[in-house]
Amino acid sequence: MAKHNQLGQAGEQAAVDFLLAKGYHILHRNWRVRHLELDIVASDDKEVAIIEVKTRSNTLFFQPEEAVNRLKIRRVVAAANCYVKYFQPTLPLRFDIISVVGEKAPFHIEHIQNAFYPPLTCVH
Repeated sequence: MAKHNQLGQAGEQAAVDFLLAKGYHILHRNWRVRHLELDIVASDDKEVAIIEVKTRSNTLFFQPEEAVNRLKIRRVVAAANCYVKYFQPTLPLRFDIISVVGEKAPFHIEHIQNAFYPPLTCVH
């Protein structure tokens, strides 16, 4: 496995451990539908959080959360739409980003709640 893939997996596990320590329930990890994926789906008993995890070894060039661009947001929202249709959660949804920085544990972790909202589309 490539080094960046190992770092990504370690970062995602660190994000899960972080969420569990904060009292979240992990509902799904790497939930897939067709070519779309949700990194983590978790609940704090008030909301369901769709969480995109971005891991970087350092922040020399940019912050990990800056990698969540418009295209990535559209893909996460499309996957979340499928998730909602399939599981029909009763709690409100929100979109979070967890930024994980470091080459190995312990990582620096930042949890950005309500990091983005689904884009509005115009219907003509």
